[in-house]
Amino acid sequence: MLVALVAGFGAATDYFFTATTLRTIANQLPDILLVSTGMTLVVIAGGIDLSVGSILALSGAVLGVAIRDWQMPMAAAVAISLLVGAACGVVNGVLVTRWALPSFIVTLGMLEVARGAAYLVTGSQTKYIGGAIERLTTPIVGGLGAPFFVAVVAVAAAQFVLIRTVYGRHLIAVGANETAAWLSGVRPGPVRVIAFTASGLLSAVAAVSQCARLAAADPNAGIGLELQAIAAVVIGGTSLMGGRGSVVTTMLGVLIIAVLAAGLAQLGVQEPTRRLVTGSVIVAAAIVDYYRTRVTRV
Repeated sequence: MLVALVAGFGAATDYFFTATTLRTIANQLPDILLVSTGMTLVVIAGGIDLSVGSILALSGAVLGVAIRDWQMPMAAAVAISLLVGAACGVVNGVLVTRWALPSFIVTLGMLEVARGAAYLVTGSQTKYIGGAIERLTTPIVGGLGAPFFVAVVAVAAAQFVLIRTVYGRHLIAVGANETAAWLSGVRPGPVRVIAFTASGLLSAVAAVSQCARLAAADPNAGIGLELQAIAAVVIGGTSLMGGRGSVVTTMLGVLIIAVLAAGLAQLGVQEPTRRLVTGSVIVAAAIVDYYRTRVTRV
């Protein structure tokens, strides 16, 4: 699908299949790619995280205030921002596992809590950080900035953990059948807490990337980002029922959504139509995944 989209838009427009367009798409990917990586781990564990966009906003708000108002060094401000994101993930994981609450409800609550905290921290105003953090986006190779390579490393690391470590096997087992995993000696609670913590941490890393790209911390950042991440996970073939998925295919899902959006924009398609097409692709991917799973089981 990705190859077909690139070829189709390249033939339909004069400027899509150019180095400038592809470089622009690549440099816009880190935020959603990092968030979708964490979302994949949570979904494989049989959960969902609706708070990723708000955690991104809160982590970015803390970063902006730490640099601009508290006059903290860049490294210390980034560290605090990452800790805030990870802490939100820990809270999500503990609430879900300790009281066996639906992750949908818990993360929906965190969505509101983190968003409200972001507004309080910034006074509901955008914090302009300036060139201090903007330097993180300086092109390194081929016009691609550091955030792009950080996102690729995060994808590779998450995929390695998923398929080459004991924790990865436990994660898949818990998502596939929690009772069977528990009877086999796997403790589902810690497995899920780690997954939610990773999701919160990667959302914070995405916040640093976004603040670097915009040179500002916006408390409204990340609104609707959770839906884009879930869409990428679904298009990538990860089962929303848990127990099956891949971070690499989620990355392909992110690329499909990004290429689709960029190509439709160059064709002059208006926003309502773009959303209609993107939504249709998501539903089609879910239907294809259903039949693929059915064939595999047969």
